[in-house]
Amino acid sequence: MATRSAAPGPLRSFALALALALAAAQLCLWLDTPLPWMIGPLFSTACACMLGARLTAPVQAREAGQWAIGTALGLYFSAPVLVVLARYAGWIALAVAFAVVVGLAGGWLLRRLSGVDRATAFFAMAVGGASEMAVQGERHGAAFDRVAAAHSLRIMMVVGTIPFALRWWSTHGSSPGHDLFVPLASVVSYPGLAVLVLVTSIGALLLKRLGIPNAWVIGPLMVAMMLTASSIELSRLPEWMIRGGQLMIGVSLGTRFTPEFAHTAPRYLASVALCTLITLLCAAGFGLTLAQLTGIHPGTAILAASPGGIAEMSLTARVLHLGVPIVTAFHVTRMVTVILIVGPLFRLFSRLR
Repeated sequence: MATRSAAPGPLRSFALALALALAAAQLCLWLDTPLPWMIGPLFSTACACMLGARLTAPVQAREAGQWAIGTALGLYFSAPVLVVLARYAGWIALAVAFAVVVGLAGGWLLRRLSGVDRATAFFAMAVGGASEMAVQGERHGAAFDRVAAAHSLRIMMVVGTIPFALRWWSTHGSSPGHDLFVPLASVVSYPGLAVLVLVTSIGALLLKRLGIPNAWVIGPLMVAMMLTASSIELSRLPEWMIRGGQLMIGVSLGTRFTPEFAHTAPRYLASVALCTLITLLCAAGFGLTLAQLTGIHPGTAILAASPGGIAEMSLTARVLHLGVPIVTAFHVTRMVTVILIVGPLFRLFSRLR
């Protein structure tokens, strides 16, 4: 009697994902794409998984990638940078309000186009983290798999368009305070790096224990930011750590896709893609308007207003030498606000109806 071949173990399937991701990153380096260490792993592993390859990424890999990015971002927040960011507090609040309104409009449009229930459409288009929106949506009666699929598609579309568009547009340039937007620590000191790894990891573990979303981004970011704002220069992160972080995040995002994703209600996925495209265009328009009103560099403003994640958009700003602290501040504030208000907002609209 013929036996069915066993699925590869978690370690082997992760090793296969890493091998594919590394090859794809090298190809993107050769092609000179933006974010090669994230875009290559993301798209290669996603395509392989949708074609049936059994690739996985443990949660520790995603957390390691988030730690590297969160720590690297926190090193930009010197005291003078915080003074500059304080001037944009009102604009950050306006951008958060814009993101909430765009999410509401996107949910309404998705429901009209795809015919899904109100809860699924609402949480599928809310501009928040994929896992948080899927979990909160399920609590309110939304289809978990469809909400998760919508956010996976959104992140893939954002990562696959905005970095390329900004690279093509040649967004390098200055904005008010732009000369300050460089990491405070300029050299790698391995004793200092060991201390930095320790204290930022403790910050991540504390926030994770408290149940804070994106703890492995926010915790290291906050600890590194406090050290930098206090002019404590332990070490900058070696470039290989930052590239490794991008690769881990790309693999973690890509392995979320499954063969079932490609067969998920084509009308629904097409509707999500159209709504995401409209959201991207609206966010770009808002970013350009923001740039005109504030003097922020247009590329920085577009990234700050985009419906992407903290890591992806802040990394794009870093690679293109734009205002990393501005982009990070906008996205962190939006993420925290959306996670806190999306559930009560849905209940309020449900009662009103």
